[in-house]
Parts: sequence; structure tokens; C-alpha cells
Amino acid sequence: MTPPVRILLCDDHAVVRAGLLALLGGEPDIEVVGEAGSGEEAVALTARLGPDVVLMDLQLGAGIDGVEATRRITSARGGAVHVLVLTTYDTDADITRAIEAGATGYLLKAERPEELFAAIRAAAQGRTTLSPPVASRVMARMRSPRPTLTERELDILGQLSQGLGNRDIARALFISEATVKTHLGRIYEKLGVDTRAGAVAVAKEQRLLP
Repeated sequence: MTPPVRILLCDDHAVVRAGLLALLGGEPDIEVVGEAGSGEEAVALTARLGPDVVLMDLQLGAGIDGVEATRRITSARGGAVHVLVLTTYDTDADITRAIEAGATGYLLKAERPEELFAAIRAAAQGRTTLSPPVASRVMARMRSPRPTLTERELDILGQLSQGLGNRDIARALFISEATVKTHLGRIYEKLGVDTRAGAVAVAKEQRLLP
């Protein structure tokens, strides 16, 4: 008899974890071996319990987020543990960051239970599963032409990737903060993001940064 898929749940909402426990408890070939309420706890429990799959939320409150936890888990375990993202967030930046961090699959919490079960089983075998809306975004991103940024926008993006704030960027490039904000707005629009982290993530994906 094939042993059950061993799952570690990571979500900062206890009610969500309880719901997942109840849901997965009815599947004989899936066993929940642990629960984590933070990214740090997920990393530690993965090292201790060695699950087959970590079901990972992206937004985890204080501490490291699900993307960083995914990166640490997949790099530390050498690919032995697969991370399946289960989240409500489906922006291009979130998807890109999670996949780059090593996530095997990306599922939305709105999916039907049967889809979740199938995705868990697929993840345990190292196969990728994407929710249809996520798959559509990935395909659209692959088909879309690479965004064209001006030289000044690339300069600002480079400063952004170093973690500099608007004031420091303005000083480094000898421009006003207002000009920095204007350029950032154009960068966000061209990259299809709405955060600084998202801009850097997409820029790296599109190889716009060295």
C-alpha cells in the first residue's frame, strides 16, 4: 500500500488551518503531520518533520512571508520537500515571486476541494499545478512583449533593487523626489505591478536588471 502524502499546513489564521485539517482529514491518502502559523515556524517544522508537501499561504503577518519561507524550505531541503502555494493573491508579482522561490504549484483558495486534493497529490510527485486564473496570467506574461523602460526608469529600478527609498534615489540620481514618484508610477504601469517589491521581482524575471 502506498504511504499517504505527508502535509505541513502553513497559514497565520487558525480558523483556516482548522478548516483545512477537517477537509484533508477525509482523504485516506493525505496525512497532515504539522501546522505552522508563521513562515519561521514552517521552516523549522519542515526541517524537523520532513513532510512531502508544504501547503503555504503567502501573507503570514509578522516575520517572513510565504515566498521567503518557500525559498528557505526548497533550498534547504534540496528539492525533497515540495511547496504548494494556497492563497487568495493572484497578482503577476505574487505568482512570479512564488515560482522563482521554488514553489511547485500555485492554487487559489477559491478552488474546489477536489482540485486541492489533486494538486496536493501532484505536488508530492513534483508535478506543477496552477489554478486556471494563475495559468492564464502566466501564459499572458509569456506571450506579452518585454516591457520597454527608458534609461532613467532603468536607473531608478536599479536603485529600487538595492532597497533605496525615494529620497535616497533622488539624491543618488540628482533629481527631485517628485520626479522619482512620477517615474515609479510609469514603471509600475509598464510592469503591471503596484508595489516596489513587485517591480523588482518582475524586472528580475524579465531580465531588466543586471
